[in-house]
Amino acid sequence: MAEDYDVIVAGAGMVGAAIGCGLAGFGQRVLMLDGGDTDFRAAKANFGLVWLQGKGYDHPHYQRLSRQAVRLWPEFAAALQAETGIDLAYDQRGGLHYCFGEKQLEERAARMAQWQQQAPEQAPCVQMWDRGEIMRRYPALRLGPDVSGASHGAQDGHANPLRLLAALQSAFISRGGDLRGRHAVTAVRPMAGGGFEVDAAGGAWRAARVVIAAGLGSTALGRQVGLDVPLRPERGQILVTERLAPMLPLPASGMRQTGEGSVLIGLTQERVGYDLSTTTDAAVRMTRNALRVLPTLAGARLVRQWSCLRVMTSDGCPVYAESADFPGASIALCHSGVTLASYHAGPYARALAHGAVPADLDAFHHGRFDVPQAG
Repeated sequence: MAEDYDVIVAGAGMVGAAIGCGLAGFGQRVLMLDGGDTDFRAAKANFGLVWLQGKGYDHPHYQRLSRQAVRLWPEFAAALQAETGIDLAYDQRGGLHYCFGEKQLEERAARMAQWQQQAPEQAPCVQMWDRGEIMRRYPALRLGPDVSGASHGAQDGHANPLRLLAALQSAFISRGGDLRGRHAVTAVRPMAGGGFEVDAAGGAWRAARVVIAAGLGSTALGRQVGLDVPLRPERGQILVTERLAPMLPLPASGMRQTGEGSVLIGLTQERVGYDLSTTTDAAVRMTRNALRVLPTLAGARLVRQWSCLRVMTSDGCPVYAESADFPGASIALCHSGVTLASYHAGPYARALAHGAVPADLDAFHHGRFDVPQAG
């Protein structure tokens, strides 16, 4: 027997859970259908950065979206923690991108200057620090001799991604949402007269609207409602150390220390299809890079190596669109689910609750990939 909802969200990972949580908070009757633990989930090895510096280079719309999300994060995190009692371990004291040698430091400075100029109406948020400035601010930091300096993003930070996902799902349920795991969506059917019927795990449910946020599974589902979005998997690997005394005052683009003391080292960007293997070669590359930054890590014991598959478009930017053929069906995809969680649960969900994808997301429509081929 079919049940009626205002919205069905296909996928309860970082993106789907944030959207569903927001929709439920705006008074919508929401069903979130999720797959099993063995599905390809980016959240399994998420680095947990809430990151702005350099995000959206050559894509100013993405930079502006990231800036908006990062501005929303402090209030978003405080409210979600208060509602659920789950500590997100959110810390926004800035972030560093380390450089090796003067040439790399100069190139980074030029790139960050160009990035900021691409959205000139936005306030500057990145500074370049030479090695002396870093050591002046953090005298206990034992940097390797190759580190020449870093770019510092004042609005960057990090959070515990697994706690974030748990908090979003917990808040969703407490707001009256219906979450069903092991119910991977297999079909989305437009109904005569409007609305959609969604199949999962042998059941069928109906709703006026459907949001496809199923990660790499979104391509097949989107095609069923006129949303043909080309995606590719990108493997990312992470190394995790034992718990250590505090040694990293700020998160970095490839290394951060969690509140529990473990140091996360990564990430790789590998085009290997749907292969979730971890590799020795990647571990060696990541370890060498980490030791150039922080040689004292040489004495730390590695306890785990993870991998995940990220959701990637050809230009690295998110996709937000509503079907032209079947109004009410929309799709939301990105590889920055942590950074954009505040936006998905806030402005994006609010707009969907009023019946439409926000107009300021037109630049992220998948139609941008429809480039005619030269004859």
